[in-house]
Amino acid sequence: MFSSAALSGITWSTLPWGKILGIAWAIHIIILSGWIILQKRPPISTISWIISLAFIPYIGFVIYHFIGPQKLKRQHYRRLLVKTALQEQNHLLRLREQALLIGVTPSPSLIQLTRLVNNASGFPVTTATSMHFLVDGEATYTAIFDAIRNATHHIHLEYYIFEPDNIGTALRDLLIEKALEGISVRLLVDGMGSSRLKKNFIEPLLAAGGEFAFFHKFHFSQIVKPLVNLRTHRKIVICDGHTGFTGGLNITDEEDERTLDYAYHDTHIRLTGNAVHSLQLVFLEDWLYATRQAEFFDTSTYFPAQPSGDYAVQILASGPDNEWEVIHRLNLGVIHSARERVWLTTPYFVPTEATLFALTSAALRGVDVRLLVPRLSDSRLVTAAARSYFDELMHAGVKVWEYAGRMLHSKTIVADENFCMIGTANFDARSFRLNFEVCAAIYGQPMNREMADQFEIDLEVSEMVPRNRQLNFGARLFEASARLMSPLL
Repeated sequence: MFSSAALSGITWSTLPWGKILGIAWAIHIIILSGWIILQKRPPISTISWIISLAFIPYIGFVIYHFIGPQKLKRQHYRRLLVKTALQEQNHLLRLREQALLIGVTPSPSLIQLTRLVNNASGFPVTTATSMHFLVDGEATYTAIFDAIRNATHHIHLEYYIFEPDNIGTALRDLLIEKALEGISVRLLVDGMGSSRLKKNFIEPLLAAGGEFAFFHKFHFSQIVKPLVNLRTHRKIVICDGHTGFTGGLNITDEEDERTLDYAYHDTHIRLTGNAVHSLQLVFLEDWLYATRQAEFFDTSTYFPAQPSGDYAVQILASGPDNEWEVIHRLNLGVIHSARERVWLTTPYFVPTEATLFALTSAALRGVDVRLLVPRLSDSRLVTAAARSYFDELMHAGVKVWEYAGRMLHSKTIVADENFCMIGTANFDARSFRLNFEVCAAIYGQPMNREMADQFEIDLEVSEMVPRNRQLNFGARLFEASARLMSPLL
């Protein structure tokens, strides 16, 4: 026991604060490291986080709290939606894989890809009666506005970025007009990506009878929650359950070449037919999660019966609430099964170890592997991280181009003659594991040729990266440092 005399001599100024802080730091690292290890992340990511926590004590805990968690518990809402909607769509569940591969030679590898998506995400192959590949803002926004004007029952929109600028205001005003006509209008936006949307911008839509919700609203009262790092990166528009859009374009003047000469170069797709039902389910699930509502599962109006089409389409929806990382897995499956070509366009290229291995392996076995990325990006760190992989890719035979025009924001993959994919997912770990993403996998030659043609058009304004890049020490160090941080990007 300490004597009262000994204790009386201890003051705040005489406490061994160095030792106390050191012990607290050690405990902090041990506890958090154990927690991170239990998350069963990829080893490189696990080690990166532990090193970060060791070198930035206390602050590291805050950083991990915000951007470390990868999984989201929303199975209750998922089960509710699936029971009340997906399982009632018997025509979706009865679709046969081979029968729907219209105009496609049903090779075993192609059938296996459809089965992978079906088993990992719950969405079978469906058909589209029409399909239009849209390039850049003018074509995309014109098509979306036309579809909204022609809607007669409901309009559903989900966006990562919805800006209160020229195009955003014009779209909001059109939604107000449709709501006043009695059309059901629902707008769901990401709380971080669309944080510039304020109350005075949204109130006119609500007053007209429209509905609005934030996905993980980003404000001070919510900032202590780790959900701040789990975003919906999806771009979805659905009109009357039979016309749908998805792809790379957000609602922002930065994507509209009519407003800005340096607007992003991007691509989108317009679908009609049964394939839109899958997009509808993705939206309804997110709306249910964001609003905790579940009163509008009217299959006759939200999932209208439509004739089979000539295009075989499969919707992929992935996010931190899905254990299978279906978009990540499909990319891997496509690359591994390719026999002739894999042409990949992405604005942000930070490959996982598995996808890097798949790309180099495909090139080494003689597949024509091409990678198109922007020369100028809106993130210097991500650009440097991407370039750090170029030498390894090119050494294996991958051809790498940097788009020299505007900021490249398109997200597509073309494989062989019968497969292509377009959507919201970048080729990086964030899109594969953290963001809520949606893509359309398309089986057949017509859209494959159209996307391949656009890829070659883009190469005309791109520069091939030389195999022997000459970099000074500072540039090499910056790229290597960015690559070291890539598991955290």
